[in-house]
Amino acid sequence: MKGGFSGLRGRELSLITIVLMCTAFLFWAWEKTPPLTNLMPPETRLRLSPDDLVSKPVASLLSPKSKGISSFAEKVIEQVAAPLISSQKSSEGSVIKSNPVTTTDWNVEILTSLSEKEAKGKQIQEPQTYVVAQGPTIPTEVEANHKKMIEQVSEQLEVDMVAQVGIENRDCNYAKGKWVPDDNRPLYSGFGCKQWLSGMWACRLMQRTDFAYEKLRWQPKNCQMEQFEGSKFLRKMQGKTLAFVGDSLGRQQFQSLMCMITGGEERHDVIDAGKEYGLAQARGDTRPSGWVYRFPSTNTTILYYWSASLCDVEPIDKSNPNTDYAMHLDRPPAFLRQYLHKFNVLVLNTGHHWNRGKLKANKWVMHVGGVQNTDRKLAMIWVAKNLTIHSVVNWVNSQLPKHPGLKAFYRTISPRHFVGGDWNTGGSCDNTIPMSVGKEVLQDESSDESAASAVKGTGVKLLDITALSHLRDEGHISRFSRTASPGVQDCLHWCLPGVPDTWNEILFAQI
Repeated sequence: MKGGFSGLRGRELSLITIVLMCTAFLFWAWEKTPPLTNLMPPETRLRLSPDDLVSKPVASLLSPKSKGISSFAEKVIEQVAAPLISSQKSSEGSVIKSNPVTTTDWNVEILTSLSEKEAKGKQIQEPQTYVVAQGPTIPTEVEANHKKMIEQVSEQLEVDMVAQVGIENRDCNYAKGKWVPDDNRPLYSGFGCKQWLSGMWACRLMQRTDFAYEKLRWQPKNCQMEQFEGSKFLRKMQGKTLAFVGDSLGRQQFQSLMCMITGGEERHDVIDAGKEYGLAQARGDTRPSGWVYRFPSTNTTILYYWSASLCDVEPIDKSNPNTDYAMHLDRPPAFLRQYLHKFNVLVLNTGHHWNRGKLKANKWVMHVGGVQNTDRKLAMIWVAKNLTIHSVVNWVNSQLPKHPGLKAFYRTISPRHFVGGDWNTGGSCDNTIPMSVGKEVLQDESSDESAASAVKGTGVKLLDITALSHLRDEGHISRFSRTASPGVQDCLHWCLPGVPDTWNEILFAQI
């Protein structure tokens, strides 16, 4: 039940623990020493307060702030303790005697013993309470049934607890918080996960020698983030499909998630389902336009589709191999239009390909309304990017009523950390000290204003990772890139394991 009780407050957890321990003790006592009263001196018998067990509702024993979880704790006592201890308080308040448990031929009595002096009319302040076991030893099958019942209640308890934490965290701003050291990190080995992780992003396999960046965990402010576990993720996504559609940073998030789900271990049971989405690698291609993997145990599908600009791109002259490409700013990618109905969770992103150099290298020509753009204002890169982001978000939002099971996210931009120039002009990111830029995000609003503006008023949620990632300038591949030319550093992509793992933890918490 690891992680299942993470949201419980101390008093509630203690109360539940006491109930379960008392139950286990009673099982042992009845089986091993039926004449329990002979072995327990009167002054050392187990003392339980009748007011706590009978007269006071469980919710009153807990903090007023924890009402939702109080009912949760009350459920444990009702379902676990009630079959063993069923009592009522007499009108005089002097004796509490249990009713027999109807499912067995034994019963438990709770007796309040009063001294002779107290019985002579004096007001009773603190009655002594003893637990007395009477009757034969519990039959083995009865004990087994009760143990099974406790296990079932405990499992349901964990499910309800996760749901309750989800309710409490519904309005949590996961982008606000701080980075904290955590020796339990990383979530997978940087030496492994070769089945899913590209070698050019596995910094453990490079010349880098400092790995403190792997030992940080994001802690949201004033709320808890559910601990990520691969098996838990697969259960949550049973029979569902999660799709990443975006640029190479989206690909990093996709590979990070595959490593997190598998713990970096090789999995021969995972199926390549690329053909179902037209993503089988064509002969001569250096890599396909995307990857699709399915976990048969839960029928969970994880896919990534490369769409750097997040708009529809098509050749202007299909018969000409040197043709330019129409970049339809107001039209979502054809892949998205074709397969959206198959997705249950969608994560979109774009950003760093929106520059003149990339557009020229890719032979992209801006189009709006099906024709080449002639509006000089719209030709400005940042204006064109904003138009595309708003366009694709609005389109997805318009599709949500048709696909009620779909949860859509737009991930904010991943920050670059070039200092002293750009990637091709001597820019660097040589810092290796974690949290030297800062460790805490206190702002309420997203640093990616265009993304926040696009999703506002829509059913598309913001996966806000910009400000928290900005604090992690030491987490980039830097000068250790395998493919870079001398003097060229990668201050855009991240080492894995690393910062994108946190993006997936926040995504996991939100789905």
